[in-house]
Order: sequence, then C-alpha cells, then structure tokens
Amino acid sequence: MAEQYFAENPGAAHDEKTVIFNVLGQELRCVTDAGVFSRDGLDMGTRVLLEALPELRGRVLDLGCGWGPVGVALGRRDPALEIVMTDVNARAVELAARNLRANGVTNARAAQSDGFDRVDGDFDFIVLNPPIRTGKAVIYGLFAGAARRLRPGGEMYVVIRKQQGAESAQRYLETVFGRVERIARDKGYWVLRCAQPEEEK
Repeated sequence: MAEQYFAENPGAAHDEKTVIFNVLGQELRCVTDAGVFSRDGLDMGTRVLLEALPELRGRVLDLGCGWGPVGVALGRRDPALEIVMTDVNARAVELAARNLRANGVTNARAAQSDGFDRVDGDFDFIVLNPPIRTGKAVIYGLFAGAARRLRPGGEMYVVIRKQQGAESAQRYLETVFGRVERIARDKGYWVLRCAQPEEEK
C-alpha cells in the first residue's frame, strides 16, 4: 500500500519538483516533493477554497498546510496578516517554510503539529482543506478543535467535495458552530463558511 501524505515522517525517496501556478492574481513558484499532498501542483479543491475566501484579517491558521500554497498565497497578497501554518507531515512543513522564503513571505511561519497539539493561541480565521483519507473521526476532530480555537466572531473556511461527504460534514459542522453556510460550489467542491457562535449574540 502506498504511503499516505499524512504520515508524520514520509519514507518515500525525495523527488523534488518546482511548480508554478497563478492564484489570487499572483504567480507563485513553489517546490514540492514525494510523500506530500498534491505534489504535482495546486489542487482544484485548494484553488476553489482560496478563490472563495473573503478578505481576511488578524491571525490566520492554515491547518494542514501541506507544501504551503494557502499560506504562501495569502501571506504574499496581504502582508498585514499573521499566518500560522501547520501539518503533521514533517516533509511538508519543511517545504512550506522553504516556499515562504522563496516567495518573499515574511508574515507566516510553518510548524509541525498533529491537529492542534502544538498550536498556540486562538485565531480570527482558520482555513482548511481536510485530509479526507484520514477518515471521518480525524476530520471531525479537526472541525471541533477549530471551533474551540476561534476568537469571538471568528470564522473557519473548509472545502470538501460533495462525493467525499460535504453534506454530512455540513450537518456535523452545524452542531459545533453557530452558523454554517455554503458560500461557493465549483467542480464538485463545496466551500463552507463556519461562524463562531459568539457572532450570533
């Protein structure tokens, strides 16, 4: 069985490649490698997610950052943001840090963490393309953890394909957030906006 991209320390032989892509009106150049998610370039789900995001502010968590396209794109577009990028995969985190430097992004940092285990503080926004192959228990755990780590009025944005459980994920999210709405749908992907309950008061 092939090693999964959510292994903490991938054993696959290194096979680095440079990918160039345009998103949010920017051309970005990043390095990927074997043993990480979407090593051939920006995946469609992440693109749909990025293009659906509103203007962000404050402290942002790129949860499950992979080789870093979300943090790099957001940090390059808006240097005023404070971005924390995390992934369980040590190889992905190292790539994300390199890609931040290569694209001149100084307002973000990448660190290895299994979910929220090594994440400090709370956030104004959390952005997540969940690791579907880890299973529902892991993904729903990330959703619940995110709800606890948002500041009052904070929001999480998550992208999921309809055929990979977007509808059931939305139903679960509605049990832990005050408001959940689909804000975008493209090529089978749903982007869900999840607002912290305090926003309702």
